[in-house]
Amino acid sequence: MEIALLPPSADRGVIERVTALVNQVYAESEKGLWRGSADRTSAEEVAGFVRDGEIAAAFVDGDLAGAVRIRRLDDGTGEFGMLAADPARRGLGAGRELVRFAEEASRGAGCRAMQLELLMPREWTHPSKQFLAEWYGRLGYRVTHRADFADDYPQLAPLLATPCDFLIYRKELR
Repeated sequence: MEIALLPPSADRGVIERVTALVNQVYAESEKGLWRGSADRTSAEEVAGFVRDGEIAAAFVDGDLAGAVRIRRLDDGTGEFGMLAADPARRGLGAGRELVRFAEEASRGAGCRAMQLELLMPREWTHPSKQFLAEWYGRLGYRVTHRADFADDYPQLAPLLATPCDFLIYRKELR
């Protein structure tokens, strides 16, 4: 598996494949959280992240196996999000390796901590979200804050099918 930040000159086909993968993975992992169907991202948004040096992609034999957005929140904190691993390649460790890449990139940029946000339904247990919460815990991430999604994203709250919180996870980088 090869993982690297996509160069700002990444071709449109790669950007579209990353966009499609993120939307496919989030459609499944957030099923029941949104009214109707809602894409997680667009090719235009991903292209902007690529231009900003924020998208890393994993390839196996030249095929896209996963992607993650990496950015700096402040002087000491990096963040990863939009983590997506190809369900057809489950078991190869693409997700774990993308998180490791994000941590190493942030550590190399001088960050002392890594953060992520996980959207969780407030009134019921979502199997994919529960799996992710446990998985992030095994990777060393701990919940440091719970926020009402509607408070942070009032423009998106009406699109939710159920009340949700954002769980803020954090891990110290050594």
